[in-house]
Amino acid sequence: MPGLDFRNLPEREEDIDFSDIYEKHTVTQEDDFNTIVVVDGAPIVDEAKEEKLLTVLKKLFTKGAGDIKDGGIWMPMSPNDAGKMESKGYLFIDFETAESAYAAVKNLDGHKMSKSHQLSVNKFTDVEKYTKMSDEYVEPTIEEYSPKEHIKSWLADEQARDQFVMYRGDDVSIFWNRKSDEPEHVHTRQNWTETYVQWSPLGSYLATFHIQGIVLWGGPSWSKIVRFVHPGVKLIDFSPCERYLVTWSNEPIQLSKIPEGPSNPFSEYDEGNQVIIWDVHTGALLRSFPATQDSQSANKTVHWPMFKWSHSEKYFARVVPGQQLSIYETPSMGLLEKKSIKIPGIVDFEWSPACQDNNKSQKEDETLAYWTPEVGNQPARVTLMNVPSKEITRTKNLFNVNDCKLHWQSKGQFLAVKVDRHTKTKKSQFSNIEIFRVREKGIPVETLEIKDPVVAFAWEPLGERFATITTSDINLSGNVPGVQGQLQPSSTAKTTLTFYYLDRTSKAHQTGFRPLKVFDKKSANYLFWSPKGRHIVTATLRNATVFDMEFWDLDFEPLNGGNDDSTNKASQSTVVQLLATQEHYGVSDIEWDPTGRYVVSGSSMWRQAGDHGFSLWDFKGQLLFKQNIDKFKQLLWRPRPASLLSNEQKKKIKKNLRQYSKQFEEDDLAAGDANAAKLIAARRKAIEEWYSWRKATEKQVAQERKDLGKEVVRSLDDGKSEIIEEWVEEVIDEIEEIIE
Repeated sequence: MPGLDFRNLPEREEDIDFSDIYEKHTVTQEDDFNTIVVVDGAPIVDEAKEEKLLTVLKKLFTKGAGDIKDGGIWMPMSPNDAGKMESKGYLFIDFETAESAYAAVKNLDGHKMSKSHQLSVNKFTDVEKYTKMSDEYVEPTIEEYSPKEHIKSWLADEQARDQFVMYRGDDVSIFWNRKSDEPEHVHTRQNWTETYVQWSPLGSYLATFHIQGIVLWGGPSWSKIVRFVHPGVKLIDFSPCERYLVTWSNEPIQLSKIPEGPSNPFSEYDEGNQVIIWDVHTGALLRSFPATQDSQSANKTVHWPMFKWSHSEKYFARVVPGQQLSIYETPSMGLLEKKSIKIPGIVDFEWSPACQDNNKSQKEDETLAYWTPEVGNQPARVTLMNVPSKEITRTKNLFNVNDCKLHWQSKGQFLAVKVDRHTKTKKSQFSNIEIFRVREKGIPVETLEIKDPVVAFAWEPLGERFATITTSDINLSGNVPGVQGQLQPSSTAKTTLTFYYLDRTSKAHQTGFRPLKVFDKKSANYLFWSPKGRHIVTATLRNATVFDMEFWDLDFEPLNGGNDDSTNKASQSTVVQLLATQEHYGVSDIEWDPTGRYVVSGSSMWRQAGDHGFSLWDFKGQLLFKQNIDKFKQLLWRPRPASLLSNEQKKKIKKNLRQYSKQFEEDDLAAGDANAAKLIAARRKAIEEWYSWRKATEKQVAQERKDLGKEVVRSLDDGKSEIIEEWVEEVIDEIEEIIE
């Protein structure tokens, strides 16, 4: 109380100035209670065992949650009936950060210290919140049931057509693909998204981006299905079966900037976090996470997806670079066995796309692969691990490594590790491909040595072949050995395209991957396999001078049976055939449709200055449709879920394909005739309209000249000429083809 004169005290208490006391004891935002938890259910001990109990509790909470402040544990003691000091069964713990306090609640609430002692952990701030709750029960209001649209109704199209979404200017539109005809419009909406659009993995939802969050749309009317509030969201990722959605924003969540209300899903646990996992079916927020250390560093690097999902959605995981691998379970969203796996130096990992069932006596584990770089005298290493058992099934040491990329085959039978390496002198670079045969006993590893760096690698979907693009002319961002840099071919680089196959015709100990065909002096830098395998498009994308696209068939059946191709040991009747070479000026993106019948090449304004639009090709490389579109941005095919047909049913359809194809041919001819008739009628109508306009205009001009007293100009034939129209229809080409 500043300036207090004891000889002249204030007459009333209200006149006393307590400002200095308030200032001294004010709780600031930096010194709040978000770092404190209340722990109940602890053992009751006397003074003799107090220090031992505190040591055990400190070790438990430090390991399970995070660092505790110095002197941050306070366990109240009081005299018992015998007069000895005794604990009361509860204590307070003050952590260094609010995230550690949140982790303590998530990881240690319900932890059993013994058979008779189970800890109950709660945030200190929750105590006041729960004490203010009303004791009177209020029955919740039940919303009236309203039927929803079928989100997979588009699969029932009678013509079995595929849909795609196109983003151009401010418009987002949905279309049916109609081969060589103009796409059939389905739905359009202006300003439907603010950045871009994205399909869910099975095509059930279309996601649009907005300042306040993400909205999912679907059904025949394209109505809003669910909304996720995440201000400033930039990136999203669906789980494989579309049950969960992960969103990321570069802006940490700030509760003070989000209006309170039923639409606000956040609590104090989410303050400062940037990654959120949602339940797609209910729209509920399941858990939020802070950003990883690499995204908080000076270079602001974001590796996306930040969380990677196992194929069954039972687990998802992320890497804390250089430190640990954190695996979480669904639907609890908690850490597997309540702790992360310490892996010093870990860089990246990938889940297998299928379960491994080598040991039938055990439950089917899911497999992931991760790699660690060279640290000191320890070599780089690739490791296979089963989850949830955390059993290490295989490791492979690697030397002189710059970088590794993990590529699983679609059936999970093989793992290919593309290893970028340098020579001992560190003056040149090359690549190895280490192939793990995951389904074989002992998981043998085959090494393919490639003299040049590999700039592109891709497995054939549903197959055992893969393709690579190599070049000796590269630019390495960060070309210091040991620093992870991405190999990029220069703009004028010549590349080599190689197809590999698994040779099973040799003896058992010699069976391995062999080059199927090698093509040099190419310019391609990207590989695009058909989702059904067999066909592949190699392309030169985002290049200022070259815009080539090559369409390949790896199972081409020539008339002579393929006996002239001595290099193909995979089959006696098929060869690798270049079907067509095409060019699309400014091509920046290539998309296969889900059936593997069509390919779209696009030139986006996001990557090119002019000539925006897209072209539709068939799998043979023939141009079916082309459209130049101003401010064209994005075109994405709508994915399809897995077929419900069994393998036996598919074989039966292939066997009777000629019978089914007759009906399809009749439908195509009818559609072609209808389109031709429609086109002819439109042309005739346009000509009639033009002649009507000309006749009316001539009459008007003649009247105007007459009114002005000028001589009416008549044509030389004075209207005696006769116009004859002749329409000639001719079939240019007709091709009959069976598509498997």
